[in-house]
Amino acid sequence: MSVTSALIVSILFGVGVYLLLQRTLTRIILGIALIGHAANLLLLVAGGSPGRQPIVGRFTDAERVAGEVTDPIPQALALTAIVISFGITAFLLALAYRSWVLHRDDEVEDDLEDRRIARLGERELGEWTSWWRGRKGPTR
Repeated sequence: MSVTSALIVSILFGVGVYLLLQRTLTRIILGIALIGHAANLLLLVAGGSPGRQPIVGRFTDAERVAGEVTDPIPQALALTAIVISFGITAFLLALAYRSWVLHRDDEVEDDLEDRRIARLGERELGEWTSWWRGRKGPTR
């Protein structure tokens, strides 16, 4: 993998994760799409340099070891990932459209149950830290 390819893949992953952590559905969808493209690029770059077709003709073991034959597995994985990411993107776009029709807003709201669980967790953490500070030392 060249340095340029590694840099492009890392930038795509970084921007994708940043967009995925936003609160609007369109940015989340764009983040998932960018992560999918970065994964596809990583698979294709990891496949190595192009060579001869693996189906046509017979090859000796020396030709396979020397890298003259292309490995078809990364290409098949990339094609599968493209199809899966297209399906997920279409589903998420349908969810975003439905959210826009119902609420006229693109922002993901906090759930009341999530807030209740967060308050419960903060209370338990406070009880645990007060217990931890009140210990007199190791209990061995």
